[in-house]
Amino acid sequence: MSYIDGFVIAVPTANKQKFIDHATSGDAFFMELGASRILECWADDVPDGTLTDFRKAVQAKDDETVVFSWIEWPDKATRDAAFAKMMDGSDPRMDPEKNPMPFDGKRMIYGGFKPVVELGGNR
Repeated sequence: MSYIDGFVIAVPTANKQKFIDHATSGDAFFMELGASRILECWADDVPDGTLTDFRKAVQAKDDETVVFSWIEWPDKATRDAAFAKMMDGSDPRMDPEKNPMPFDGKRMIYGGFKPVVELGGNR
């Protein structure tokens, strides 16, 4: 069964193209290492919640936009091998000096998830 990595970040709205360029470069690396599908989604209809919401989760400022991203892997073993390769520093696309994050990475929330319900399959 597939494995999913999910991410929520706050990106300065003025950095939208920088984010797209950064993600395109890094996502190509993940695809080469076995990712099945990657989505980078720019907030379009993200309401403010009473207690919590996406903006509060990443402490988004007024001049920032929430981005929701996910990577689908064929399995956790493929994902773990890809993350080990990402961390070994051998690929310049993962070098923060050569491909700096156009957002505050300290406010990113992320995690790995095992699907428990899956409907459809046609993309």
